[in-house]
Amino acid sequence: MKFLFASDSFKGSLSSAQTAAILEREARLCFPDCECISLPVADGGEGTLEAVLQAAGGILIRKEVRDPLGRNVLASYAVLDGGRAFIEMAEASGLPLLKPEERNPLLTGTYGTGQLILDALERGCSQITVAIGGSATNDGGMGALRVLGVRFLDEEGNELEGTGRDLSRVKSIDSELICPLVRGASFTVMCDVKNPLTGKDGAARTFGRQKGGTEADIELLEAGMERYGELMAELCGYDIAAAEGAGAAGGLGAALSVFLDAEMKPGIEAVLDLIDFDRKLRGVDLVITGEGRMDWQSSFGKVPSGVGEHCKRLGVPAVAVVGGMGEGAENIYEHGILSIIPTVNGAMNLDEAMERAEELYAGAAGRLFRLLKVGISLKDK
Repeated sequence: MKFLFASDSFKGSLSSAQTAAILEREARLCFPDCECISLPVADGGEGTLEAVLQAAGGILIRKEVRDPLGRNVLASYAVLDGGRAFIEMAEASGLPLLKPEERNPLLTGTYGTGQLILDALERGCSQITVAIGGSATNDGGMGALRVLGVRFLDEEGNELEGTGRDLSRVKSIDSELICPLVRGASFTVMCDVKNPLTGKDGAARTFGRQKGGTEADIELLEAGMERYGELMAELCGYDIAAAEGAGAAGGLGAALSVFLDAEMKPGIEAVLDLIDFDRKLRGVDLVITGEGRMDWQSSFGKVPSGVGEHCKRLGVPAVAVVGGMGEGAENIYEHGILSIIPTVNGAMNLDEAMERAEELYAGAAGRLFRLLKVGISLKDK
């Protein structure tokens, strides 16, 4: 038997790597000679950088960059084989880098993210994936693109710093001096929101408050973003402001699409591509995936649905071991997952389930492999 384990972490209790280790231990109790492949995976949220690094076997690069307020901070990204790099923009431009009282989308920028992209290019990476969740910014990606040579100019021709408050001051954009390394590279944006750049569902009005913006700040940002979107549309020839995902990370999604010709992808799809998931499915008899809680949301870009869809397409059976089940969990069956095995084995509250997570997960894994052994014996008869 050949098993492949590709589960998301169980937030607050088990990491993706821990679930894989438990599954391998329990599998060998029933199938001593089995082959086990462990692939830590994530959907673009917490733990994605670590999961990609472990599964794809790259190296971690640490670089001093500017944080959202321009202060020096050490940020990490991964360099993988084949000239690939994986960057989490939150490492350089994320909300966790700021104290709550420091959050202000008028003052923050993505300059540090641009520094990570440039560093990857200068190291020879030609396929760069940027995960853009968790941003503290609403600068339209100006800060990041400044690092790469794009100039954002005010009405007097002066170059702007590229923070949120500069959106309303941009009168022209000069991309003639963009870094030549950009033209020899391809870019993927890992994005799980579909918000446009402007409007009631746009970057400022949807995400401005959580980034520290007041009502007045948000309206100022919205007005500036409208003009900024018009300028970018003139450059790319289409209405970028209305594009799905353009408003992600305060407009960084739009900037990477326009200036770097980046392709937008759901998080789990980008991760599965990076770790060459389809190739690793060859010869596998069963895939086991999962997450902390499975409900209706699991069918929309979460790890089990992404893994299940790939397994379904390639004819590999897949099941999910999960912490708990909520309304609509069974919708996952439409995405290649054949069965759901909850870990909770009796009446208990969430705190108890979290405390006993390893024990409960091992019990569920053991039941799964025992049932599989029964199925094999029935087939042999």
